[in-house]
Amino acid sequence: MADQSEQPDVTSIISHALSLTTRLDRASVLQAFVESAITLTGATYGALSVLDSRGETLEFVYSGIPKNLANHIGMPPKGHGVFADIPNDSFLIVNDLDNYPHRFPWPEYHPHMHNFLGVPVRLYGRIFGRLYLAEKDGGFTDADGRSMELLAQAAAIAVENARIYAESTHRAQWIAASRAITTALLEGSDEEDALQLIAKEMRIVAHADIALIILPSVGDTWACEFACGDGAESMIGVQFPPEGRAQTVIREGTGLIVDSMTRQHRVLVPELTKYGAALYAPMMAKGTPQGVILLLRNDGEPEFDLADLSMAESVARQAALALEFANARLSKAQADQLEDRAQISRDLHDLAIQQLFASGMELTAVRDDLAEEPAVPHSVIEKMDNAIKSIDESVTQIRQIIYSLRDPSATIPLVNRLRHEASMAQTSLGFSPSLEIRHRGELIESGTHTEIDDELGSDIADDVVAVVRECLSNVARHAEASSVSVEVQVENRRVIVTVEDNGHGVSPELSRRSGLSNLAARARRHHGTFAIRPGANEVGTKVEWMALVE
Repeated sequence: MADQSEQPDVTSIISHALSLTTRLDRASVLQAFVESAITLTGATYGALSVLDSRGETLEFVYSGIPKNLANHIGMPPKGHGVFADIPNDSFLIVNDLDNYPHRFPWPEYHPHMHNFLGVPVRLYGRIFGRLYLAEKDGGFTDADGRSMELLAQAAAIAVENARIYAESTHRAQWIAASRAITTALLEGSDEEDALQLIAKEMRIVAHADIALIILPSVGDTWACEFACGDGAESMIGVQFPPEGRAQTVIREGTGLIVDSMTRQHRVLVPELTKYGAALYAPMMAKGTPQGVILLLRNDGEPEFDLADLSMAESVARQAALALEFANARLSKAQADQLEDRAQISRDLHDLAIQQLFASGMELTAVRDDLAEEPAVPHSVIEKMDNAIKSIDESVTQIRQIIYSLRDPSATIPLVNRLRHEASMAQTSLGFSPSLEIRHRGELIESGTHTEIDDELGSDIADDVVAVVRECLSNVARHAEASSVSVEVQVENRRVIVTVEDNGHGVSPELSRRSGLSNLAARARRHHGTFAIRPGANEVGTKVEWMALVE
């Protein structure tokens, strides 16, 4: 037993305890706690094992062992042997470790220790961590144990103070991120830019290693459309099945915290198994699911807490609002376009057609007069007839344009419009794209097949043409491809457009800004999906667009 004069006095304990409670940095609190314990007891080595929700070591803070030696020792203790025997409500003293019944072999390079003091650190009634002290001359005493229990109480208070301070600071950061997102929305940022900003801001403020935004994809699956952080490009396009956590969260409308993906027995998305803590936040707008935000930390990083979840859910609601704003802006743009169409059609009818019609009548009268003159050559009469015929054809063409502007359903059939788009793209591409149109599984090789227009309606038909036009334009501008295929399928109350090229591909980050930014919004207007990913064998780019026919 050590001499009582060597035991820490009350004044020293209070002094160290007060020093701990004045600190607001958690890491500083933990390190000071271990060092104070060594100083007060006279131990050579000290360590604090901070436990996670499963009772496993989350953090390991030590003092007395050189860093290079600690690196050789490797992983912190797992709670075996003497460490497992520390009671939850008292301390444990073992002054003869060599003969201890539950002695566990020391790891290689670990210094030999003869005596040991273990003390639980409790916070809100649960075990926050365990203090380990070892190698004291003369051995540890009950007085050491009681003094460390007092110091552990002070450490718990200091840890809680540091948590409250960090939470208030963290909340201020969340509010700043929320303000930045709101500002971007009010300034009119488009949907793609707004969602990319949300992913970036949430990753930073949540101290996540990667942030994903998961949106509806093909069929019943959802897919990652936006990602920010290490390995973000590899996550774009990853699908999340109906029975997975992401869709469960969106169905229930409440967020979810997972302590570690690596520990889960069932992970349906293999790409997530390498991560540790996870936070799912649903994107809900007026009770309607829009998507899910998934925040991930690397394995071994701290878990997310309820404060993180609460703030993430708030920002996720703003993400849903971004989609609502984008759809509203698209609807307004289309309304403005319809108004412009109506104005153009009125001008064509009131000005161009009337003037051409009057000119045609004048030419017809002149032609009739000239025809009665015997000196006028027959060739002149023929030229006059051709001019009058050209005016009549121009009037007919302008009338067709007016009908298409006033009523898109009265335009050229969709099949012909798609063939026209493929033909027009040849100039910009430098080659002819291939075009396949299938209706209920049947390949359309000729004819207009106006039944497709009746089935789709003018609104979806216009969007299908716009999607094909935009995709072909994007290939011409960015892909440097030598071939591109366009496939349009109409079946089972939905239309699917697939455009695939053999170019050098577009990086996922750039693809959101390469002229495709409105395609996702067009799809969502019809409760459909939009995705862009590498083509077959990772060559080129493949765009998939789907709309439901109501």
